[in-house]
Amino acid sequence: MKVDVVIGLQWGDEGKGKIVDVLTPKYKVVARFQGGPNAGHTLEFDGKKFVLHTVPSGIFRKNSVNIIGNGVVVDPVILMDEIKKINAAGVPTGGKILLSKKAHLILPTHRALDAAQEAAKGGAKIGSTLKGIGPAYTDKVSRSGLRAGDVLRPDFLQKYDDLKQKHLALLRQLGYPLGAEEQEKETEWLQSVEQLRTEFTIIDSEYEVNELLKQGNILAEGAQGSMLDVDFGSYPFVTSSSTVCAGACTGLGVAPSKIGEVIGIFKAYCTRVGSGPFPTELSDEVGEKLRRQGSEFGSTTGRARRCGWLDLVALRYSIMVSGATQLFMMKADVMDNFDTIKVGVAYKINGAATDRYPYEVDAPIEPVYKEFRGWKKPTSGCRTEKDLPQELLDYVQFIEQQTGVPVKFISVGPDRSETVLR
Repeated sequence: MKVDVVIGLQWGDEGKGKIVDVLTPKYKVVARFQGGPNAGHTLEFDGKKFVLHTVPSGIFRKNSVNIIGNGVVVDPVILMDEIKKINAAGVPTGGKILLSKKAHLILPTHRALDAAQEAAKGGAKIGSTLKGIGPAYTDKVSRSGLRAGDVLRPDFLQKYDDLKQKHLALLRQLGYPLGAEEQEKETEWLQSVEQLRTEFTIIDSEYEVNELLKQGNILAEGAQGSMLDVDFGSYPFVTSSSTVCAGACTGLGVAPSKIGEVIGIFKAYCTRVGSGPFPTELSDEVGEKLRRQGSEFGSTTGRARRCGWLDLVALRYSIMVSGATQLFMMKADVMDNFDTIKVGVAYKINGAATDRYPYEVDAPIEPVYKEFRGWKKPTSGCRTEKDLPQELLDYVQFIEQQTGVPVKFISVGPDRSETVLR
């Protein structure tokens, strides 16, 4: 049995939530392996829309097991609020969500530190979601963090206070005063921690995952995108965790030999939220048309996403780093009304052409484009490959030729039913 991994191949927001939801009938177990509540996995079905931040996207399937792995950082307030909303929609979660003892907790003071540190950067802001994720991972690697398993310890409150005092000292150094509302946040946080302690199943997830793996394949759900990976992304404009396939091994406690299919998700174009390089960005009416037709506004932050043409240099790079075995293309329907579609196939940096993603992400990069004729036909009603316009199939086949990986799935709308399997 294997762990099949779903990862984003761009700068996040590729549509991983829908894909996991579509795939979950084949899996009893779905596991998140990294990231935190900065994820915004959107699922639409039966006329309803859900945005998940921490809960794995398999939660809407009956009899599923949903594991929040050790590589995830968890804000108890956000998690409990998310579960409350899912339950209110008539979806039971009892016994279906398991939380790793080794998952680190996001404290209220982590969020304050996130805001203080982002403010201190001035014009060099990285575009943090201000949810405390970076500071929580900082405490993890500096070996001073709180973990979910700590809530079961009799000395938890002392450990919490020790870490809080450390954070308060840092905030004073940054000149970032805390107001009276911080006490309310702490009270709510401690109440949510108590719910975790008394209502949640907190597990030794590495053992649980490997035992479940003996019974059937597991689907590992990544967050953000490969180009935001802390090692291989467009540093420093990245997230704080490993978003590539290797993160599934460290974020769940499974051996590399247990990895099966690596399913890479990408949009038919590119988007990015926040700061950082974006070689194929369109700051014109075409970019605005993509944003408007694709409803490109962050599901977590609400911020307008930057939009541009598909970047094959970055896509090939992400595929290489994670070893993607199949590709799923999202939002093909957004491109239905374009006369011409462009694809970035190479870069020019200081006049020299390259097909490699550069270390110097702050260098002036000029994309080299190949043009395609648009299909100018609605695709949202397509359900089989023969229903798709030939121009779209030509576009897909070019991507396959350039990447060497088959495009197995084309999404033509947000609902789980609006899909074409090839």
